[in-house]
Amino acid sequence: KDDSQRLLESFNTDEKEHTLMKSKAEPYTSKEEMVLEEGESPLNSNIAAFALKAKVIYPINQKFRPLADGSSNPSLHENPKQAGLPNQVVETSMSGSLGSLSQGDKEDCSSSTTIHSTTSDDRFQARAFLKVASFPEVLTCESFDVKLCLCSLTLKDLRLLDTELRKEKHVMFSHVFKIYLTDFHRKKKITDGLLKKILQSQENDFEELQKQLDSRLQNTEMSGAHNSEFQTLEDIERREREYSEHVIDNMEAFWKQTDKAQQDFLDQSKCSSAKATKIMMDLTEKMIAVESLLSESQDLQAMDIQERLFNWELMVKMIDSLKSSIPEECKCRLNTVSNILDHLTVKNNLSVRQKEELLTDLHKAFWEQLAHYSNECMQQSKDLIWKRLECRAKKKEEFKCRREAEQESLLSKTFLTKDVHNFLKAYHELMEKHWQAQWDLEEEDDCESTEAVTDLYKELYSKASNALAELVTELFLQTLPVVTSLSLRECELLKEEWQESLLPQLEKWENHRQRCWKLFQEQLLQEKELWITEYALSAVMQKHLSEKQEKIIQGVVSRLGFLSDESVRYILQKHRLLLCSVLTRGTFRRVGMAALARMRLARKKSSLQELREQHTLQKGSSLCQDEDQWQLQKAV
Repeated sequence: KDDSQRLLESFNTDEKEHTLMKSKAEPYTSKEEMVLEEGESPLNSNIAAFALKAKVIYPINQKFRPLADGSSNPSLHENPKQAGLPNQVVETSMSGSLGSLSQGDKEDCSSSTTIHSTTSDDRFQARAFLKVASFPEVLTCESFDVKLCLCSLTLKDLRLLDTELRKEKHVMFSHVFKIYLTDFHRKKKITDGLLKKILQSQENDFEELQKQLDSRLQNTEMSGAHNSEFQTLEDIERREREYSEHVIDNMEAFWKQTDKAQQDFLDQSKCSSAKATKIMMDLTEKMIAVESLLSESQDLQAMDIQERLFNWELMVKMIDSLKSSIPEECKCRLNTVSNILDHLTVKNNLSVRQKEELLTDLHKAFWEQLAHYSNECMQQSKDLIWKRLECRAKKKEEFKCRREAEQESLLSKTFLTKDVHNFLKAYHELMEKHWQAQWDLEEEDDCESTEAVTDLYKELYSKASNALAELVTELFLQTLPVVTSLSLRECELLKEEWQESLLPQLEKWENHRQRCWKLFQEQLLQEKELWITEYALSAVMQKHLSEKQEKIIQGVVSRLGFLSDESVRYILQKHRLLLCSVLTRGTFRRVGMAALARMRLARKKSSLQELREQHTLQKGSSLCQDEDQWQLQKAV
């Protein structure tokens, strides 16, 4: 952090360059891990004390603990790197209780494992989570890591953007090259046959390059895909690394191929050396303009992709909050009924056995109805999303056909060499227009899908509330007059008492929910600010790298001495072009690495967010929690 801050403030001194390089080479320990290590010592000391009293000796940080009889659980000896099965995916609902923290095998936060242990990180990395192709699918899934799915969608969007921009660059170069060839043909400097031969050769070479890249990327996608429905963080990290390597190889091969195409053209047209150098410098200048256009577009669209991730998280949290509020509010309602029956038991209007039977029947009847309504709601959500995705696919296909037609229409127009900049601008604007149209379609569909699923869960909430109200009415007005000596009027008063005492509890629960929502928004805002800072740092580092490379190449050229001014300008220009291309790749890799880092921290951030919410709940003194849960919160 210190090195980054110094680099942001100033990046011109050699001393800071040395510091930057040194910091990359040294091992890095995050403050988070140091804090977690310190926070763990009391737990480990308690375990050690217990071990001494029990006369059992074992390492504090080993993966499993002996049982009371001295034996151990053989299932805990399994290879931690083995990929988790789909049914082993852990529920990470924000609203879940802290009870999950005490389950050592599901979360490393327990006393049985150090939080930052390599074993637990490997187990988390190999844990399977659902593979999704679009955001609406996330809204219909249960028992999976939401953040991991959303970040995987972000990586998918980045790869799609990268592919589109790479194709655009290839088309632009091919067409600019064709414009120069056509100009030579118009001036009778090359024949029809030679023109067709050069264009066909170039097209074949580029097609072969694309086939090689597609083949490699397909192999990368298929390797490690043992289950088509699930994936692991380890799979994604490997895929991203290999994808980056393949694309860099393709970029290098592309520029070599463009050099070869230019040289073949100049050799066969038998230009003079001065004319050949001028043409190559003109082509290089045009490609620098292309790289500049694409780099600016990439930065803006990468920011849009990041912003969309934050919007996704908000929408998912909204659905999750609505889901969790249904059982939580119903628990409050049932607890209020239980309190009223307790009072009747104290007054001897009801025996303890009768009270337990009434509560058991009420709970069983209600939770069965809620489960039925929930399953029905989930199925309706899946059907709804499936139809919307089908509709989206059709619209995207229409967009694709329209784009190809407009693209073909533009490329079929005749451009002269003096019109190259106009062509580049027109083609780039056309590609941006289509990208934006598809982006708007997806965003609109994401919002509409979220609203539709939200309406379904609101309907579920209404059904659950009505079902519980009917059951409670039946309990007070039909069952209690029979099993007790209370009159119907007295039972009606009990029902009114239930409704009155319920209101403050529901109000407290709603206040807690609002506080948690505000806390989540604040956390998301902090992540946005952090991302903006990292983006600014990256821009400064790129400028620093670019200036440093310019100085290096100028130093090398000046030491050669025998080159003409024109040759020096061409070398510097060519270097600038390749450097732009490399920096563009670096930007993609940086954004991808940020998403991967976010995925790595997803589990710890979810645990921390859950603790913050529980702490907020503790401050609110909600009546929906019992004493044991309060003690657990204080301990955590």
